[in-house]
Amino acid sequence: MKKSMKSAVTIASMAAVLTFMSCGPKKAAKEESKEVETLYAVSTYKTVAGNLDDYLEFGGDVASVNEVMVLPDQAGKITNVLVKVGDMVKKDQTIAYVNPLRVGVVYNDSPVKAPISGRITSLPVTVGSTVSQSSSVAKVARTDDLEIRIAIAERFISRISNGQKATVTFDAYPSVEFGAKIFEVSPVLDTATRTMGVKLRLNPPDSRVKVGMYGRVKLVTESVKNAIVLPISALVTRDGKDYVFVVTTPKSGKNAAVVGLKPVIRGILVDNQVEITKGLEAGEEVVIKGQTLLNDGAKVNVVSTK
Repeated sequence: MKKSMKSAVTIASMAAVLTFMSCGPKKAAKEESKEVETLYAVSTYKTVAGNLDDYLEFGGDVASVNEVMVLPDQAGKITNVLVKVGDMVKKDQTIAYVNPLRVGVVYNDSPVKAPISGRITSLPVTVGSTVSQSSSVAKVARTDDLEIRIAIAERFISRISNGQKATVTFDAYPSVEFGAKIFEVSPVLDTATRTMGVKLRLNPPDSRVKVGMYGRVKLVTESVKNAIVLPISALVTRDGKDYVFVVTTPKSGKNAAVVGLKPVIRGILVDNQVEITKGLEAGEEVVIKGQTLLNDGAKVNVVSTK
């Protein structure tokens, strides 16, 4: 009896071991066959063909194209001032009187006349002021014909030419861009500052712009039409070459999107926007954020698209 019981226990143990061995590898094989799918969260940008303008930025002052200093015919004291800043005057209109006031001699007041028609933009004298024949009594300008004067550093003059377009902004109208165009380029440089004088006209003229205002000028030096433009952050440099990750969305919406590594050639760079001259077409979806860990063929989850 004891022997038979031992035999039964032994047989049962062997059966259990065989059952475990037969099940264990199957479960392990099933677990190994399950591959872990890694999805990378990315942001993308859908490319379009547009224009990209490269520019240089300068500061400039608004002035009148025709501005004349009014000088007296005689030295003496100002006895009367007939105008104020902002007044419109006509050519040969009297704007002030000067009297020599020499001891022992009586003189009539000498009129100071405007040499051109325009607006009084400066009036530095008052009654009682002493002036010489070289002193400015006033400035008269034609304020309907304005120009913007800027100085171009010597290293940029090769990129400047007559007729170039520009945009101008003013603190008074921060959200408004005014069109302008170069109409005069100085043939010589200022030897003291090593700069070249350039004048622009507003195109079209705008009554909101006044003499004396300070403008920020963006002078367009190169313009590319129908360019594919990307944020510079989209470029990935590998082995000294530029690439982008292009998203391929599966036709059945069930599978994850896949990215492919595409070589590209860059053009001009303006305000962190880069022109792609070769390698991309309009309508392609490019990864612009989250591409650091990506490789060719990686699966991604697009969280946002611009």
